[in-house]
Amino acid sequence: MIPIVSFTTWLAVLLFLYAGWTDFQTWKIPNTLVLALIALYALRAVAVMVSSEDIGATLFALTGIGGDVGAGLLMFVLGVVLWAFGMFGAGDAKLFLPIGLFIGWHGMLPFSIFLLVFGVATLLMLRLPIPLPFKHLAFFMRIEEIRASRKVPYGVVMVFATLLTLASA
Repeated sequence: MIPIVSFTTWLAVLLFLYAGWTDFQTWKIPNTLVLALIALYALRAVAVMVSSEDIGATLFALTGIGGDVGAGLLMFVLGVVLWAFGMFGAGDAKLFLPIGLFIGWHGMLPFSIFLLVFGVATLLMLRLPIPLPFKHLAFFMRIEEIRASRKVPYGVVMVFATLLTLASA
């Protein structure tokens, strides 16, 4: 792997973690963060194209840039549909685009499985009582706020599924 691709992947991991954290803290994912992830993918795609011997295969193969863009657009459309039905927030729908770009077409199935597992685990954990000695900690106080509001920050679940998908690729 060329160094710029590795660098952009690590930077994307940090930005995804920040997206999950801001979603957990505020139920919002900043537009600038989503745009930064998309720009980072564009930089990565240019680096891959420049270092490629067969630009056609790099652009149009399902395992290349074409597959990544296809996955990103498909996931973005899915996110918009879920947002339209009130099942997702707008930030979660927007975050699906860079997630799709970075995991690519080949990562859609593992991502879906990880997303299902983490989503079910999150919903089950939100039902469990918090032990009394930990109730005063800021993290668990935020969990209580999430329970009371009945709004789940799905961006956190999506980020963990993305990171596991990137690690397994």
